[in-house]
Amino acid sequence: MDSKSQFCFHSPAQPARMLHIMLRVGNLQRSLTFYTQILGMRILRTLDQPTDKYTLAFLGYGEESNTCVLELTYNYGVSKYQPGTGYGHIAIGVIDCYQACQAIKARGGKIMREPAPLKGTNEVIAFIEDPDGYSVELIQLTTA
Repeated sequence: MDSKSQFCFHSPAQPARMLHIMLRVGNLQRSLTFYTQILGMRILRTLDQPTDKYTLAFLGYGEESNTCVLELTYNYGVSKYQPGTGYGHIAIGVIDCYQACQAIKARGGKIMREPAPLKGTNEVIAFIEDPDGYSVELIQLTTA
């Protein structure tokens, strides 16, 4: 990408940043419960579009103006999606991966890969599954 193309996305005065990750969910309330009560996110805003038959909910650990957030999309009448083959996971940084997984289990969350160092590194990661089968990676933040 040449410098002219890059300018369309960011400039020194206004750097580009990821705004949100969107997931389609089969049961909005079930997903809101998971992301708020099990992962500790806050509901930042919701938007119901009855004419177009969908509802959006934006969740995160900080404000949309400062950080990437999660957009959950519920399409009326659709109760299940197959996670797409192009989807990987959402990654969330945590202070202590082991402790976070214990808390997630205690709240009813499903651990797919127990916390352990990533092969060949000291980076501790774990994977959990949300109610619609999407993977969420937990990455232990290092203190430098």
